[in-house]
Amino acid sequence: MRRVLPSLPALTVFEASARHGSFTRAAEELNLTQSAVSKQVRGLEDFLGVQLFERVRQRIGLTEAGKAYLKSVREALEIMEAATMEALAFQSGGSILNLATLPTFGTRWLTPRLGHFTKAHPKISLNVTARAWPFDLVEENLDVAIYFGAEPWPGGICDWLMGETVVPVASPALLAPRGPLRTPRDLAKVNLLHHRARPRAWQDWLGAVGAGSVNAFHGLRFEQFEMIIQAAISGIGIAMVPRFMIEAELKSGSLVIPFDHAMESAESYYLVYAERKRSLPAVIAFRDWIVGEAQADLDRVTPTSKTTGKTTGKTGKSPPHSGAE
Repeated sequence: MRRVLPSLPALTVFEASARHGSFTRAAEELNLTQSAVSKQVRGLEDFLGVQLFERVRQRIGLTEAGKAYLKSVREALEIMEAATMEALAFQSGGSILNLATLPTFGTRWLTPRLGHFTKAHPKISLNVTARAWPFDLVEENLDVAIYFGAEPWPGGICDWLMGETVVPVASPALLAPRGPLRTPRDLAKVNLLHHRARPRAWQDWLGAVGAGSVNAFHGLRFEQFEMIIQAAISGIGIAMVPRFMIEAELKSGSLVIPFDHAMESAESYYLVYAERKRSLPAVIAFRDWIVGEAQADLDRVTPTSKTTGKTTGKTGKSPPHSGAE
């Protein structure tokens, strides 16, 4: 069946013109003349039978139809570009691995180690995206993903990577004017920094240290640990964060632990992938590498370690708490 599609150059010109709000600037980007750009846009409008741009003197603006069309065209162009990049990755016998990771975990733990993986597997091209919300391995065409939760992900195979220990941390600049916080009850005097996906973290910690009388829900809330860590460094308040994420700050002294009371999270980090992907060489290579990296970290901390576990199930969406990082 013949598809009803305009030319790719016309769509590219339309997207560039809409993005710049100018035919002239679109022409400069695409190395075309202004008249060629204008002609492509008019041809596209004739093909569709609708006006995409309002032309007022030397300015252009999208019509309502143009705004609606731009969203879909931009998504389509991005999909085609990504597919082309993936196809190019297969040159010289290579392959590509689509990976979703939790944002701060990806920034502070995964990314610094990726050089080891690419050195060991130079023909595997990684396509890494940060994901703080529930993912779908099938719909999003993900090969593997980093998941954080209380139980193994029910939609595929799960390999346990690590648990975590959370600690309260603050900037020395926040503590200095007040003097030392002598007991956890003194936390009532400062802002508590919360992760939106972990609303009970401070309540659990305060209850464990006998400071349940402190309002565990006052303070500021953030979407990501990276934002919370930066807020703590800036002296806005005291944060409850996984210790492995802030080792550099503890070493440099930009953050300190005011109370020697750590708490083990009930949740863990997992690598997840669909059953149908388990035999792909790139998935096997990444799985073996990241499990090994996590195990090496665990061995440096304690001589005994947790055994990696797997569960299998029908592929589906991750549960709502999977982006809790």
